[in-house]
Amino acid sequence: MGEALAPLLRPRDAVVLTGELGAGKTVFVQGVARGLGIDEPVVSPTFTLIKEYSGRLDVAHVDVYRLDRVQDVVDLGLDELGEGEDVLLVEWGDAVEALLPPDRLRVELTGEDPTGATDVRRLVVEGVGETWSERWPAVTDAFAPWAVVA
Repeated sequence: MGEALAPLLRPRDAVVLTGELGAGKTVFVQGVARGLGIDEPVVSPTFTLIKEYSGRLDVAHVDVYRLDRVQDVVDLGLDELGEGEDVLLVEWGDAVEALLPPDRLRVELTGEDPTGATDVRRLVVEGVGETWSERWPAVTDAFAPWAVVA
């Protein structure tokens, strides 16, 4: 699904990824990277906090799991990455949403499946702001192969 989202991304987009440990946040980012033509291995930046990649669009993959204070996030200078042009993919981003651009895509990943299957992931996607409102039909089209309307 990350790869399906990649063609819709623009410079300065922010994607907030939430979910429990092991829910698939980094795997989603790997799909986005693949869709943006990034060939190098994409790994979780849990200990480095930020990893940057170059492709059709440059990506800043951020993990705020280990940060204890809001000031720690402010100190990262997310708005300055790639001279402010990077696509931000923020794992555990729900903890810092107030510090992210007002227009953002929120992707919540869970292992919850009403059928009881253990190998199924559930994604709840929400577009916030005018730019995502404009792109929402394209987002729903991109995710249509996997979509289940509740």
